[in-house]
Amino acid sequence: MQINRTMTAVAVAALLASPTTARAQAPAAAAPPAGPEVGQMAPDFTINVIGKEGAAHPMTLSSLRGQTVVLAFFPRVRTSGCTTQMESYRDKYAELFRSGRKVTLIAISTDSSSQQQAWAHDANFPMLFGSDIGGPVGTLYGAFVSANGIDNRYLYVIGPDGKVTYTAKPFKQMVESAYTDLGAAVAKAGGSN
Repeated sequence: MQINRTMTAVAVAALLASPTTARAQAPAAAAPPAGPEVGQMAPDFTINVIGKEGAAHPMTLSSLRGQTVVLAFFPRVRTSGCTTQMESYRDKYAELFRSGRKVTLIAISTDSSSQQQAWAHDANFPMLFGSDIGGPVGTLYGAFVSANGIDNRYLYVIGPDGKVTYTAKPFKQMVESAYTDLGAAVAKAGGSN
């Protein structure tokens, strides 16, 4: 009986010491956060932006310092969920984004500038659109999904000092409170401006 206990103890000790078991018991490394978090500086970038009229031109995030910036990543132009989101931004533009006074809204997708401009023109969208082909900006912000080449529906509010003040990952475009929360976040980020 003593021999059986000793053999069992030796077998358990050998099993626990094996590299396979040690790897299985080691805690998994934490995944990096999906983009910057509240309180962190927003990563700077340059992106081609376009509105409902005009030509695409490069814009650098740091050039907007001193105002509130909203980055609204979305999957594709003219799709149902994205249309709901952009129409809500348009219809509530004065309320949510102070009609663009010291607030810049950039809707970002991996679509081309020409696709974005045509959609903005057709739907009379007042915001800028950013073309993130290949996902370099979406990657900085944790939004880009390389498997299908689109940006997730993530939203960031960046204060005048360049720090992230609010995130919605994902932004729930079909939920009315998402817009109320966004409006409050924009107002808070801008202070009394």
